[in-house]
Amino acid sequence: MSRATLGVLIALVAVLVLASLTLFTVDQRQNAIVFRLGEPVQIIKKPGLYLKFPLLDNVRYFDVRILTLDADEPVLVTTLEKMNVLVDSFVKWRIVDVLQYYVSVGGDEARAKIRLAQTVNGNLRDEFGKRTIHNVVSGERDRIMALTREKADADARNIGVEVLDVRLKRVDLPQEVSQAVYRRMEAERKRVANELRSLGAAESEKIRADADKQREVIVAEAYRDAQRIKGQGDARASAIYAQAFQQNPEFYSFYRSLDAYRQSLKSKSDVLVLDPSSDFFKYLKGPSGKR
Repeated sequence: MSRATLGVLIALVAVLVLASLTLFTVDQRQNAIVFRLGEPVQIIKKPGLYLKFPLLDNVRYFDVRILTLDADEPVLVTTLEKMNVLVDSFVKWRIVDVLQYYVSVGGDEARAKIRLAQTVNGNLRDEFGKRTIHNVVSGERDRIMALTREKADADARNIGVEVLDVRLKRVDLPQEVSQAVYRRMEAERKRVANELRSLGAAESEKIRADADKQREVIVAEAYRDAQRIKGQGDARASAIYAQAFQQNPEFYSFYRSLDAYRQSLKSKSDVLVLDPSSDFFKYLKGPSGKR
């Protein structure tokens, strides 16, 4: 390699090193502060390529996108009726004044989150302390979030931060209180169930009694109608028998005697002890009942 080529390479490396020491970029997601000997001298909010003095200046970048502060543990707060509840929330925030942000919290995101968490939790305690458990769970949830955001934003401006939104993810009772509430709810449900069972049993007995009554009435009416029909049939039969008897008394007497013989002598084991001259045997002696 010739000396000229080596010189060009050395010059090129020197230019690249000088460029790396004097040039820096800021993208659209960031703001930057240029420090000269430890003091901020320039705030850059627009993306692009910028110059700095080598060895004298250094650049610190700050993320200006919307960030999320999500609490690891829910916060215990007290409502107006002195009932403890666990509140789980999250906060949307971003840096709007990088210089104030650097001066207030040293540009440390963790410190900024601690400051925001303290402010939001304090405001939540104030708002929950003015309301009952019913209001904080359902009635005024949106208003609580709006007021908390306004107060937190007013305080966060002091550290160069804007609070965009505060949301309540969950409002629960503490574990021991929840268990007591669940036991009370269970006892109430059992009481209602027992009451419904008692009402059902009473209604069941009422229905059975009414059914038994209707059955007795139906059976009695059916028996009455059956007896009436039977009586009418017997009367009709007796009338027919009487009419037939009147037409031929001798034949009727003969027919009745044959029927009596059939009923009395249908089994070989039947034994009758009668006088041979009894009227029972008169038609056995002759068709006219004579010898």
